Amino acid sequence: MNISTFKAFKNRNYRLFFSGQSASMIGTWMQRTAVYWVIYDKTHSAFMLGIAVFAIQFPSFLFSLIGGVVADRHDRYRVLLITQIASMIQAVLLTLVVIFTHYSVIEILVLSILLGIINAFDVPARQSLVHQLVDNEDDLGNAIALNSSMNNLARLLGPAISGIVLDKLGAGVCFMMNALSFVAVISSLLMMRLPAYIPQAKPQKAMLELKEGLNYLKSTPSLNRLILLIALCSFLVIPYITLLPIIAKTTLHGNASTYGLLNSFTGIGAISGAIVLASLRTHVNLKKALIVATIILGIGLILFSQAHSLWPALFFAIIAGFGMMSHSTLVNTLLQTTASPEMRGRVVSYFAMAFFGMQPLGALLIGSVSHYAGTQVTILLQGTAALVIVILFFPYLWQKRTLFPRKVRHRFC
Repeated sequence: MNISTFKAFKNRNYRLFFSGQSASMIGTWMQRTAVYWVIYDKTHSAFMLGIAVFAIQFPSFLFSLIGGVVADRHDRYRVLLITQIASMIQAVLLTLVVIFTHYSVIEILVLSILLGIINAFDVPARQSLVHQLVDNEDDLGNAIALNSSMNNLARLLGPAISGIVLDKLGAGVCFMMNALSFVAVISSLLMMRLPAYIPQAKPQKAMLELKEGLNYLKSTPSLNRLILLIALCSFLVIPYITLLPIIAKTTLHGNASTYGLLNSFTGIGAISGAIVLASLRTHVNLKKALIVATIILGIGLILFSQAHSLWPALFFAIIAGFGMMSHSTLVNTLLQTTASPEMRGRVVSYFAMAFFGMQPLGALLIGSVSHYAGTQVTILLQGTAALVIVILFFPYLWQKRTLFPRKVRHRFC
Protein backbone atom coordinates (compact mmCIF):
# COMPACT_ATOMS: atom_id res chain seq x y z
CA MET A 1 0.00 0.00 0.00
CA ASN A 2 1.27 3.51 -0.83
CA ILE A 3 0.05 7.10 -0.98
CA SER A 4 -1.37 6.63 -4.47
CA THR A 5 -3.72 3.98 -3.05
CA PHE A 6 -5.93 6.82 -1.75
CA LYS A 7 -5.30 9.53 -4.33
CA ALA A 8 -9.03 9.82 -5.21
CA PHE A 9 -9.59 11.28 -1.72
CA LYS A 10 -8.07 14.54 -2.97
CA ASN A 11 -11.52 15.24 -4.41
CA ARG A 12 -13.95 16.72 -1.85
CA ASN A 13 -17.09 15.34 -3.50
CA TYR A 14 -15.59 11.87 -3.66
CA ARG A 15 -14.62 12.00 0.02
CA LEU A 16 -18.23 12.86 0.92
CA PHE A 17 -19.53 10.10 -1.35
CA PHE A 18 -17.15 7.53 0.12
CA SER A 19 -17.89 8.36 3.76
CA GLY A 20 -21.67 8.43 3.31
CA GLN A 21 -21.78 5.25 1.24
CA SER A 22 -19.50 3.45 3.72
CA ALA A 23 -21.99 3.88 6.56
CA SER A 24 -24.92 2.96 4.34
CA MET A 25 -23.28 -0.15 2.88
CA ILE A 26 -22.57 -1.53 6.36
CA GLY A 27 -26.30 -1.26 7.06
CA THR A 28 -27.10 -2.84 3.70
CA TRP A 29 -24.94 -5.88 4.43
CA MET A 30 -26.47 -6.17 7.89
CA GLN A 31 -29.92 -6.27 6.31
CA ARG A 32 -28.91 -8.72 3.58
CA THR A 33 -27.31 -11.08 6.10
CA ALA A 34 -30.37 -10.91 8.34
CA VAL A 35 -32.81 -11.55 5.46
CA TYR A 36 -30.98 -14.69 4.33
CA TRP A 37 -30.62 -16.00 7.88
CA VAL A 38 -34.28 -15.38 8.77
CA ILE A 39 -35.50 -17.17 5.65
CA TYR A 40 -33.24 -20.18 6.18
CA ASP A 41 -34.07 -20.28 9.90
CA LYS A 42 -37.80 -20.33 9.10
CA THR A 43 -37.70 -22.78 6.18
CA HIS A 44 -34.46 -24.83 6.51
CA SER A 45 -34.49 -24.96 2.71
CA ALA A 46 -31.60 -24.32 0.30
CA PHE A 47 -34.17 -23.77 -2.43
CA MET A 48 -35.89 -21.02 -0.40
CA LEU A 49 -32.53 -19.32 0.04
CA GLY A 50 -32.27 -19.32 -3.75
CA ILE A 51 -35.76 -17.82 -3.92
CA ALA A 52 -34.67 -15.07 -1.49
CA VAL A 53 -31.67 -14.15 -3.65
CA PHE A 54 -33.92 -14.28 -6.70
CA ALA A 55 -36.43 -11.90 -5.09
CA ILE A 56 -33.74 -9.38 -4.14
CA GLN A 57 -31.72 -9.39 -7.34
CA PHE A 58 -33.89 -10.52 -10.26
CA PRO A 59 -35.74 -7.16 -10.49
CA SER A 60 -32.33 -5.66 -11.23
CA PHE A 61 -32.13 -8.01 -14.20
CA LEU A 62 -35.55 -6.89 -15.43
CA PHE A 63 -35.21 -3.13 -14.92
CA SER A 64 -31.47 -2.37 -15.02
CA LEU A 65 -31.50 -1.43 -18.72
CA ILE A 66 -34.23 1.11 -18.04
CA GLY A 67 -32.18 2.27 -15.06
CA GLY A 68 -29.21 2.80 -17.38
CA VAL A 69 -31.30 4.94 -19.74
CA VAL A 70 -32.57 6.99 -16.78
CA ALA A 71 -28.97 7.51 -15.60
CA ASP A 72 -27.89 8.71 -19.07
CA ARG A 73 -30.79 11.05 -19.79
CA HIS A 74 -31.36 12.55 -16.31
CA ASP A 75 -29.25 14.09 -13.57
CA ARG A 76 -27.47 11.11 -12.02
CA TYR A 77 -27.06 12.96 -8.74
CA ARG A 78 -30.82 13.46 -8.36
CA VAL A 79 -31.57 9.91 -9.44
CA LEU A 80 -29.19 8.63 -6.76
CA LEU A 81 -30.71 10.87 -4.11
CA ILE A 82 -34.18 9.55 -4.92
CA THR A 83 -33.11 5.90 -4.89
CA GLN A 84 -31.33 6.30 -1.55
CA ILE A 85 -34.45 7.83 0.02
CA ALA A 86 -36.54 4.99 -1.45
CA SER A 87 -34.11 2.42 -0.02
CA MET A 88 -34.43 4.00 3.41
CA ILE A 89 -38.24 3.76 3.19
CA GLN A 90 -37.95 0.07 2.25
CA ALA A 91 -35.73 -0.58 5.28
CA VAL A 92 -38.20 1.22 7.56
CA LEU A 93 -41.08 -0.89 6.21
CA LEU A 94 -39.05 -4.08 6.74
CA THR A 95 -38.31 -3.01 10.32
CA LEU A 96 -41.98 -2.32 11.09
CA VAL A 97 -43.13 -5.63 9.58
CA VAL A 98 -40.62 -7.71 11.53
CA ILE A 99 -40.97 -5.95 14.88
CA PHE A 100 -44.70 -5.27 14.99
CA THR A 101 -46.37 -8.07 12.99
CA HIS A 102 -46.51 -11.87 12.92
CA TYR A 103 -44.71 -11.90 9.61
CA SER A 104 -44.08 -14.78 7.25
CA VAL A 105 -41.51 -15.38 4.52
CA ILE A 106 -43.91 -13.85 1.98
CA GLU A 107 -43.68 -10.34 3.46
CA ILE A 108 -39.88 -10.53 3.49
CA LEU A 109 -39.80 -11.61 -0.15
CA VAL A 110 -42.23 -8.88 -1.29
CA LEU A 111 -40.14 -6.15 0.36
CA SER A 112 -37.01 -7.75 -1.11
CA ILE A 113 -38.54 -7.45 -4.58
CA LEU A 114 -39.20 -3.76 -3.90
CA LEU A 115 -35.55 -3.25 -2.98
CA GLY A 116 -34.47 -5.06 -6.15
CA ILE A 117 -36.50 -2.64 -8.28
CA ILE A 118 -34.95 0.34 -6.48
CA ASN A 119 -31.44 -1.09 -7.00
CA ALA A 120 -32.07 -1.39 -10.75
CA PHE A 121 -32.10 2.41 -10.90
CA ASP A 122 -29.63 3.00 -8.08
CA VAL A 123 -26.65 1.02 -9.38
CA PRO A 124 -26.25 2.64 -12.85
CA ALA A 125 -26.66 6.13 -11.35
CA ARG A 126 -24.28 5.47 -8.44
CA GLN A 127 -21.59 3.76 -10.51
CA SER A 128 -21.59 6.31 -13.33
CA LEU A 129 -21.76 9.30 -10.94
CA VAL A 130 -18.21 8.54 -9.78
CA HIS A 131 -16.87 10.21 -12.94
CA GLN A 132 -18.43 13.49 -11.83
CA LEU A 133 -16.88 13.25 -8.36
CA VAL A 134 -13.21 13.23 -9.41
CA ASP A 135 -11.62 16.28 -11.01
CA ASN A 136 -8.72 14.40 -12.59
CA GLU A 137 -9.31 11.44 -14.91
CA ASP A 138 -6.06 9.92 -13.61
CA ASP A 139 -7.92 9.31 -10.33
CA LEU A 140 -10.82 7.43 -11.94
CA GLY A 141 -9.44 3.88 -11.78
CA ASN A 142 -8.38 4.48 -8.19
CA ALA A 143 -11.85 5.79 -7.29
CA ILE A 144 -13.53 2.70 -8.77
CA ALA A 145 -11.18 0.39 -6.85
CA LEU A 146 -11.78 2.34 -3.63
CA ASN A 147 -15.52 1.96 -4.20
CA SER A 148 -15.03 -1.79 -4.20
CA SER A 149 -12.87 -1.47 -1.10
CA MET A 150 -15.72 0.43 0.57
CA ASN A 151 -18.28 -2.19 -0.36
CA ASN A 152 -16.09 -4.99 0.89
CA LEU A 153 -15.16 -3.23 4.12
CA ALA A 154 -18.93 -3.08 4.66
CA ARG A 155 -19.10 -6.77 3.72
CA LEU A 156 -16.56 -7.41 6.46
CA LEU A 157 -18.20 -5.32 9.19
CA GLY A 158 -21.89 -5.65 8.27
CA PRO A 159 -22.27 -9.45 8.58
CA ALA A 160 -20.09 -9.56 11.73
CA ILE A 161 -22.28 -6.94 13.41
CA SER A 162 -25.41 -8.55 11.99
CA GLY A 163 -24.45 -11.96 13.39
CA ILE A 164 -24.12 -10.52 16.90
CA VAL A 165 -27.30 -8.43 16.64
CA LEU A 166 -29.28 -11.37 15.21
CA ASP A 167 -28.14 -13.57 18.08
CA LYS A 168 -28.79 -11.02 20.85
CA LEU A 169 -31.51 -8.63 19.61
CA GLY A 170 -33.16 -10.14 16.55
CA ALA A 171 -33.59 -9.36 12.86
CA GLY A 172 -35.80 -6.30 13.43
CA VAL A 173 -32.92 -4.40 15.02
CA CYS A 174 -30.68 -5.25 12.05
CA PHE A 175 -33.25 -3.78 9.67
CA MET A 176 -33.69 -0.69 11.87
CA MET A 177 -29.92 -0.05 11.92
CA ASN A 178 -29.89 -0.24 8.12
CA ALA A 179 -32.72 2.31 7.91
CA LEU A 180 -30.76 4.69 10.16
CA SER A 181 -27.58 4.25 8.08
CA PHE A 182 -29.22 5.99 5.10
CA VAL A 183 -29.15 9.26 7.05
CA ALA A 184 -25.37 9.33 6.49
CA VAL A 185 -25.48 8.82 2.72
CA ILE A 186 -28.36 11.23 2.14
CA SER A 187 -26.58 13.89 4.22
CA SER A 188 -23.34 13.41 2.27
CA LEU A 189 -25.16 13.79 -1.05
CA LEU A 190 -26.81 17.02 0.11
CA MET A 191 -23.40 18.43 1.11
CA MET A 192 -21.84 17.92 -2.34
CA ARG A 193 -21.07 20.81 -4.68
CA LEU A 194 -21.53 19.65 -8.27
CA PRO A 195 -21.73 21.66 -11.50
CA ALA A 196 -25.24 22.56 -12.60
CA TYR A 197 -26.85 19.76 -14.58
CA ILE A 198 -27.38 20.55 -18.28
CA PRO A 199 -30.24 18.43 -19.65
CA GLN A 200 -30.21 17.02 -23.17
CA ALA A 201 -31.65 19.48 -25.66
CA LYS A 202 -33.83 16.88 -27.38
CA PRO A 203 -33.75 13.60 -25.50
CA GLN A 204 -34.51 10.54 -27.59
CA LYS A 205 -37.29 8.14 -26.77
CA ALA A 206 -36.33 5.63 -24.11
CA MET A 207 -36.66 2.65 -26.49
CA LEU A 208 -34.35 4.31 -29.02
CA GLU A 209 -31.78 4.87 -26.29
CA LEU A 210 -32.06 1.25 -25.21
CA LYS A 211 -31.50 0.14 -28.81
CA GLU A 212 -28.60 2.56 -29.20
CA GLY A 213 -26.95 1.15 -26.07
CA LEU A 214 -27.39 -2.42 -27.26
CA ASN A 215 -25.96 -1.60 -30.71
CA TYR A 216 -22.98 0.11 -29.09
CA LEU A 217 -22.32 -2.92 -26.93
CA LYS A 218 -22.72 -5.35 -29.86
CA SER A 219 -20.29 -3.31 -31.98
CA THR A 220 -17.65 -3.14 -29.24
CA PRO A 221 -16.19 -6.64 -28.68
CA SER A 222 -13.93 -5.45 -25.87
CA LEU A 223 -17.05 -4.58 -23.87
CA ASN A 224 -19.47 -7.38 -24.81
CA ARG A 225 -16.92 -10.10 -24.03
CA LEU A 226 -16.44 -8.66 -20.56
CA ILE A 227 -20.22 -8.57 -20.04
CA LEU A 228 -20.46 -12.22 -21.10
CA LEU A 229 -17.61 -13.15 -18.76
CA ILE A 230 -19.17 -11.51 -15.70
CA ALA A 231 -22.58 -12.97 -16.62
CA LEU A 232 -21.22 -16.53 -16.66
CA CYS A 233 -19.41 -16.09 -13.35
CA SER A 234 -22.46 -14.44 -11.78
CA PHE A 235 -24.66 -17.33 -12.93
CA LEU A 236 -22.43 -20.30 -12.12
CA VAL A 237 -19.85 -19.21 -9.52
CA ILE A 238 -20.68 -16.17 -7.38
CA PRO A 239 -24.00 -17.58 -6.04
CA TYR A 240 -21.93 -19.76 -3.68
CA ILE A 241 -22.70 -16.96 -1.20
CA THR A 242 -26.27 -18.29 -1.15
CA LEU A 243 -25.06 -21.49 0.51
CA LEU A 244 -23.16 -19.89 3.40
CA PRO A 245 -26.07 -20.19 5.90
CA ILE A 246 -26.21 -23.93 5.19
CA ILE A 247 -22.44 -24.30 5.58
CA ALA A 248 -22.65 -22.42 8.90
CA LYS A 249 -25.53 -24.43 10.30
CA THR A 250 -25.05 -27.96 8.95
CA THR A 251 -21.39 -28.42 7.92
CA LEU A 252 -19.87 -26.34 10.74
CA HIS A 253 -22.71 -26.95 13.24
CA GLY A 254 -22.83 -23.25 14.11
CA ASN A 255 -25.39 -20.46 14.54
CA ALA A 256 -26.03 -16.91 13.30
CA SER A 257 -22.64 -15.79 14.65
CA THR A 258 -20.91 -18.52 12.60
CA TYR A 259 -22.74 -17.30 9.51
CA GLY A 260 -21.64 -13.77 10.29
CA LEU A 261 -18.03 -14.95 10.59
CA LEU A 262 -18.13 -16.69 7.20
CA ASN A 263 -19.45 -13.52 5.59
CA SER A 264 -16.91 -11.37 7.41
CA PHE A 265 -13.91 -13.48 6.49
CA THR A 266 -15.14 -13.45 2.89
CA GLY A 267 -15.14 -9.68 3.34
CA ILE A 268 -11.55 -9.72 4.65
CA GLY A 269 -10.48 -11.39 1.42
CA ALA A 270 -12.57 -9.00 -0.62
CA ILE A 271 -11.22 -5.83 0.96
CA SER A 272 -7.67 -7.20 0.62
CA GLY A 273 -8.31 -7.61 -3.08
CA ALA A 274 -9.72 -4.10 -3.32
CA ILE A 275 -6.65 -2.61 -1.65
CA VAL A 276 -4.36 -4.54 -3.99
CA LEU A 277 -6.28 -3.26 -7.02
CA ALA A 278 -6.32 0.33 -5.73
CA SER A 279 -2.52 0.12 -5.39
CA LEU A 280 -1.91 -1.10 -8.94
CA ARG A 281 0.25 1.08 -11.13
CA THR A 282 -1.05 2.45 -14.40
CA HIS A 283 1.01 0.09 -16.57
CA VAL A 284 -0.56 -3.10 -15.17
CA ASN A 285 -2.42 -5.22 -17.72
CA LEU A 286 -5.85 -5.61 -16.16
CA LYS A 287 -6.93 -8.42 -18.46
CA LYS A 288 -4.09 -10.63 -17.20
CA ALA A 289 -4.92 -9.57 -13.66
CA LEU A 290 -8.49 -10.72 -14.36
CA ILE A 291 -7.21 -14.17 -15.32
CA VAL A 292 -5.33 -14.44 -12.02
CA ALA A 293 -8.31 -13.20 -9.99
CA THR A 294 -10.69 -15.74 -11.55
CA ILE A 295 -8.23 -18.59 -10.97
CA ILE A 296 -7.91 -17.55 -7.31
CA LEU A 297 -11.70 -17.53 -7.02
CA GLY A 298 -11.95 -21.05 -8.46
CA ILE A 299 -9.18 -22.52 -6.30
CA GLY A 300 -10.54 -20.77 -3.21
CA LEU A 301 -13.99 -22.32 -3.72
CA ILE A 302 -12.57 -25.80 -4.34
CA LEU A 303 -10.61 -25.59 -1.08
CA PHE A 304 -13.57 -24.08 0.78
CA SER A 305 -15.77 -26.98 -0.33
CA GLN A 306 -13.43 -29.42 1.42
CA ALA A 307 -13.33 -27.60 4.78
CA HIS A 308 -15.15 -29.40 7.61
CA SER A 309 -14.14 -27.23 10.57
CA LEU A 310 -14.37 -23.52 11.29
CA TRP A 311 -10.82 -22.19 10.94
CA PRO A 312 -9.96 -23.87 7.62
CA ALA A 313 -13.35 -22.70 6.29
CA LEU A 314 -12.63 -19.12 7.36
CA PHE A 315 -9.16 -19.19 5.78
CA PHE A 316 -10.45 -20.50 2.45
CA ALA A 317 -13.34 -18.01 2.61
CA ILE A 318 -10.69 -15.26 2.57
CA ILE A 319 -9.13 -16.69 -0.61
CA ALA A 320 -12.51 -17.02 -2.34
CA GLY A 321 -13.52 -13.51 -1.25
CA PHE A 322 -10.27 -12.07 -2.62
CA GLY A 323 -10.86 -13.70 -6.01
CA MET A 324 -14.55 -12.82 -6.19
CA MET A 325 -14.06 -9.12 -5.43
CA SER A 326 -11.01 -8.77 -7.68
CA HIS A 327 -12.86 -10.45 -10.55
CA SER A 328 -15.93 -8.18 -10.45
CA THR A 329 -13.96 -4.98 -9.79
CA LEU A 330 -11.56 -5.60 -12.67
CA VAL A 331 -14.46 -6.16 -15.07
CA ASN A 332 -16.20 -3.02 -13.79
CA THR A 333 -13.02 -0.95 -14.11
CA LEU A 334 -12.34 -2.13 -17.66
CA LEU A 335 -15.92 -1.34 -18.69
CA GLN A 336 -16.06 2.12 -17.12
CA THR A 337 -12.65 3.29 -18.30
CA THR A 338 -13.29 2.33 -21.92
CA ALA A 339 -16.98 3.10 -22.53
CA SER A 340 -17.90 6.37 -24.24
CA PRO A 341 -19.11 8.97 -21.69
CA GLU A 342 -22.53 9.31 -23.30
CA MET A 343 -22.96 5.51 -23.14
CA ARG A 344 -21.48 4.93 -19.69
CA GLY A 345 -24.78 4.69 -17.82
CA ARG A 346 -26.12 2.11 -20.26
CA VAL A 347 -22.89 0.11 -20.23
CA VAL A 348 -23.01 0.08 -16.41
CA SER A 349 -26.64 -1.06 -16.61
CA TYR A 350 -25.55 -4.06 -18.71
CA PHE A 351 -22.87 -4.76 -16.11
CA ALA A 352 -25.53 -4.53 -13.38
CA MET A 353 -27.85 -6.80 -15.37
CA ALA A 354 -25.08 -9.36 -15.83
CA PHE A 355 -23.61 -9.13 -12.33
CA PHE A 356 -26.67 -8.59 -10.14
CA GLY A 357 -29.30 -10.00 -12.50
CA MET A 358 -27.69 -13.35 -13.27
CA GLN A 359 -26.96 -14.13 -9.61
CA PRO A 360 -30.62 -14.78 -8.68
CA LEU A 361 -31.00 -17.13 -11.64
CA GLY A 362 -27.80 -18.83 -10.56
CA ALA A 363 -29.04 -18.96 -6.96
CA LEU A 364 -32.11 -20.92 -8.08
CA LEU A 365 -29.88 -23.35 -9.98
CA ILE A 366 -27.35 -23.64 -7.13
CA GLY A 367 -30.10 -24.08 -4.54
CA SER A 368 -31.64 -26.89 -6.59
CA VAL A 369 -28.30 -28.63 -7.21
CA SER A 370 -27.40 -28.32 -3.53
CA HIS A 371 -30.72 -29.87 -2.53
CA TYR A 372 -29.89 -33.06 -4.45
CA ALA A 373 -26.07 -33.18 -4.58
CA GLY A 374 -25.20 -31.57 -1.24
CA THR A 375 -23.77 -28.17 -0.41
CA GLN A 376 -20.08 -29.04 -0.46
CA VAL A 377 -20.30 -30.88 -3.79
CA THR A 378 -22.14 -27.88 -5.27
CA ILE A 379 -19.42 -25.44 -4.15
CA LEU A 380 -16.76 -27.79 -5.56
CA LEU A 381 -18.56 -27.69 -8.92
CA GLN A 382 -18.73 -23.88 -8.76
CA GLY A 383 -14.98 -23.62 -8.19
CA THR A 384 -14.41 -25.92 -11.15
CA ALA A 385 -16.74 -23.78 -13.27
CA ALA A 386 -14.60 -20.69 -12.52
CA LEU A 387 -11.51 -22.46 -13.87
CA VAL A 388 -13.39 -23.62 -16.99
CA ILE A 389 -14.53 -20.03 -17.64
CA VAL A 390 -10.89 -18.86 -17.45
CA ILE A 391 -9.92 -21.43 -20.07
CA LEU A 392 -12.76 -20.35 -22.38
CA PHE A 393 -11.83 -16.66 -22.22
CA PHE A 394 -8.06 -17.11 -22.06
CA PRO A 395 -7.37 -16.30 -25.76
CA TYR A 396 -9.17 -12.95 -25.38
CA LEU A 397 -7.74 -12.02 -21.99
CA TRP A 398 -4.11 -12.95 -22.66
CA GLN A 399 -3.24 -9.95 -24.79
CA LYS A 400 -0.25 -7.67 -24.56
CA ARG A 401 -2.19 -4.54 -23.73
CA THR A 402 -1.82 -2.00 -20.98
CA LEU A 403 -5.38 -1.56 -19.82
CA PHE A 404 -5.19 0.77 -16.84
CA PRO A 405 -5.10 4.00 -18.85
CA ARG A 406 -4.18 7.41 -17.56
CA LYS A 407 -7.05 8.86 -19.55
CA VAL A 408 -10.39 7.36 -20.39
CA ARG A 409 -10.37 5.70 -23.79
CA HIS A 410 -13.56 5.36 -25.74
CA ARG A 411 -12.60 2.07 -27.39
CA PHE A 412 -9.88 -0.53 -27.28
CA CYS A 413 -9.34 -3.63 -29.32
